[in-house]
Amino acid sequence: MTIFKMYAPFFSGSNWIHVLTSGKDWLTILTLILMECLLSVDNAVVLAAQTKVLPDKKQQEKSLFYGLWGAYIFRFIVIGIGTYLINFWEIKLAGSLYLFYLSFKFFYDQRHPQKAATSTKIERAKITKHTPKKGKHFLSLFWRTVISIEAMDIVFSIDSVLAALAVSSNPVVVLIGGMIGILCMRGVAEIIIKLMDIIPELQPMAYILIGIIAFKLLLLLPPLNYELPNTTFALIVFSILILTIAFHFLRVKKSKRKL
Repeated sequence: MTIFKMYAPFFSGSNWIHVLTSGKDWLTILTLILMECLLSVDNAVVLAAQTKVLPDKKQQEKSLFYGLWGAYIFRFIVIGIGTYLINFWEIKLAGSLYLFYLSFKFFYDQRHPQKAATSTKIERAKITKHTPKKGKHFLSLFWRTVISIEAMDIVFSIDSVLAALAVSSNPVVVLIGGMIGILCMRGVAEIIIKLMDIIPELQPMAYILIGIIAFKLLLLLPPLNYELPNTTFALIVFSILILTIAFHFLRVKKSKRKL
């Protein structure tokens, strides 16, 4: 019965109709898509690098396509479980502390680039260990690569799912936002990377949002039990985005005047 309750909202026609016809829900979905793209672009690059062991571009694209569907299935499973678990205040507290940690770690690494570089090398070494190697195997190189992509997807999506569930408690909203976000992130990863190169302030902005989401989750804990309306949160997110872009162009304009 518990499993049925966890996944019942996914199979409720009225819930889907409500989400698809609600302007507020679509505003939340757009917020989730934005967050997915900003937070997961580096992950897309890593996943693409995983496919480089395959001999031709056709197999590389095919492995990413299979990995995409695997990511969707995993999201569906995890969102259902997460929607149930997020109701417990202990999970909300743990999730809030974890998101605060992610935000703090990013800005700490920015202040200590040498330590961050060492940590990055260690992480890359771990990823390399997961890269399919030559030798005798029961599975072909293609399927070993697909499994490797799936493993990376699972690791990378935990943060996104937790942040998304802190934004919206409706699993359909989280699912739509996550799925479109994954598709956009995979399809326009190079464009997003170039955009973040042009406006580097977008990356710290994303982790400021993570901190705000952690605070939003903290407000849900007793005795406060205050839920920030999703519309208000979405307006905060897009206001911060506009201010970040405006700040970047003002900074560039100021630096040009000095020259």
